Amino acid sequence: MINPNESDEREYLDIVLNRLYIAYEKIEQEITDYSKKILETKRYIWENLSQLDLAERAANRIAVHEDIIFGEKAITEKEKIKKLINSPYFGRIDFTTEGNSTKQSIYIGVHAFNDDEDTIIFDWRAPVSSMFYDSETGPVFYMAPMGKIEGSMDLKRQYLIRNSQMEYMIESSLNISDDILQKELSQNSDEKMKNIVATIQREQNAIIRNESAKVLIIQGSAGSGKTSIALHRVAYLLYRHKQVLTSDNIMIISPNKVFGNYISNVLPELGEENIPEKSFEDIAAGIIDKKYKYRTFAQQVENLLHSNDADVIAQIEYKATNEFVELLKTYLEYADNEYFNPVDLHIGLIHISKKSLKLKYQNLKRLPIKKRLEKISIDLITKYNRKTGKKLGSKTIRFIKDAIFKMFLFPDAALLYKNFYHHIGKKAMFHFAGKNTFQFCDVFPFVYVKMFYEGVEQDHAVIKHLIIDEMQDYTPIQYAVLTKLFSCKMTILGDSNQNVNPYSSSSAEKIRPFFEQCECIELCKSYRSTIEISNFAQMIKRNKKLIPVERHGKKPVVTECKNEMEQLKKILDIIDKFKKSGFSSLGIICRSQKQANRLYELIKCSIADAALFEFDSSEFEDGIIITSIHMSKGLEFDQVIIPEASADNYKTELDRNLLYIACTRAMHELDIIYWRDHTGFIDNDLGNYQLFILKEDK
Repeated sequence: MINPNESDEREYLDIVLNRLYIAYEKIEQEITDYSKKILETKRYIWENLSQLDLAERAANRIAVHEDIIFGEKAITEKEKIKKLINSPYFGRIDFTTEGNSTKQSIYIGVHAFNDDEDTIIFDWRAPVSSMFYDSETGPVFYMAPMGKIEGSMDLKRQYLIRNSQMEYMIESSLNISDDILQKELSQNSDEKMKNIVATIQREQNAIIRNESAKVLIIQGSAGSGKTSIALHRVAYLLYRHKQVLTSDNIMIISPNKVFGNYISNVLPELGEENIPEKSFEDIAAGIIDKKYKYRTFAQQVENLLHSNDADVIAQIEYKATNEFVELLKTYLEYADNEYFNPVDLHIGLIHISKKSLKLKYQNLKRLPIKKRLEKISIDLITKYNRKTGKKLGSKTIRFIKDAIFKMFLFPDAALLYKNFYHHIGKKAMFHFAGKNTFQFCDVFPFVYVKMFYEGVEQDHAVIKHLIIDEMQDYTPIQYAVLTKLFSCKMTILGDSNQNVNPYSSSSAEKIRPFFEQCECIELCKSYRSTIEISNFAQMIKRNKKLIPVERHGKKPVVTECKNEMEQLKKILDIIDKFKKSGFSSLGIICRSQKQANRLYELIKCSIADAALFEFDSSEFEDGIIITSIHMSKGLEFDQVIIPEASADNYKTELDRNLLYIACTRAMHELDIIYWRDHTGFIDNDLGNYQLFILKEDK
């Protein structure tokens, strides 16, 4: 066995680091050489421009272009080596292939490193590396491109290497060691979501390396790492299919720009480029005419927090069912068959019967309604020109087009959609929120009808894999729209316990019927919060399947204040202590954006470095963040403060969901503050938290 003990491993680390430093210097020199070569070629072209013929100019330009490409690849490789110098590897397995007595020691890191044609470090995504995550010592196998490779694993080790120093080494014959996992989980949150390659668990690895599912739905508890796992899955797929798959072939649908920015550093950390990111509202904006406006999902949630309108809730609930989608589909089939009512048409001496027009309409069923009517019109004009040898005037052409379009009962998608509610006898279920402004619950039903009526100009053929985060916030009709726009593989993830609008929440079971070859996986283990915070959150909303990782910390603190100003003093006191701690992020999470805005105005004079996250924010930054619960979804903070946790602020089932989400953003410490009476969702069992009652100033 090579490097049998820790002292040998430390010596080996020095050898590997030395090779990495040499490789780093070599690639730096290559980059310098490419840069010089490019400048020299450009100077040569400029100085001899008048004397070079076209072929020579083209050859020199190609040479410059190729040197730029090679230089960019060298820069990417340099960044990988730089990361490896900080932490070359995190795991090792000793593997002997069946029928071969030679034992191979395989060191596993974030990137591969080859030196003199020898593989010194294997990429975590390589097939052989799967044994580190999935297997115990003893008989093992892994799936290579050429098939199943069997053998035996005699050793499994884990290392914690930071800043080129080995902090410790652990023999780990079974699963990923809890010691290293605990060490990683106890770290402070940094500016971006961490990569998890060193501590991937067996069930997580199965998701990351799953290539068979056309659609993979991941239901994951709060803090289960589902988003990070999905991004690691992307990195794995890009590695495995690098010849046919690039970052441009993948798209993320995320809840907001802040969240998109928050996760943006994961793929670069894993050696991949960032991938395009959109929200559902971006998709709607590309389809809906500019003459129409619409409320966003965030506005819908905010309105529900300040209004308990039974009619609005009824509309939201009704349009968030699978049955609603089926009714809409049935209606559009009916409209397709029944709403085109042709009449005999006369153009000069040419007569077109209504029967002929009906047949043309039916034969073009592959096209959306509007394109079908346009095609019929163009065919009639072409037929007339061919028969008469004359060209129709613009007035007659306009007459023909108008006549054909009038044969369909409704002239646009909006009127066709509005009629749907008359057709099903539920006229009261639709009304605009303002002039030409759709309520959010009508946005995607209308988009679906518009796509049926007009088709869609968006071309998503380049997208080969779609990631959809926060699946519980999207209704069945939104998934029906997605299936029309995308035919690629998908990874869909979320948590039905974390819905910010229970009236329109979805689950894996609810969306599964929209996808063929669908596979569902559930992640129950939560890695984010301490046991104390997890138990407190469970008191608010019980998730029987949740399994918190055994990591202890302070009990949540519940503080009673006498009034709003006393609450503000308490918040400022907590901020002061936070700044003296080793934590890097503090989230002050309010029930609504309106409350967050008000609190920010009160705090910003005293705390100049506090930042406000609003619906139109786009950057995630470290430090003190004031935001709404809706905007905090998917984020995590070292410490969380939840102000105004009083009985009159958190009282409905929607509020229960929101309070649960807010609590589960906290990794290490949680403070709840209220005045008058605390919310009824916090019971009086002091075993779950510490209670403080502030005394009035005298």
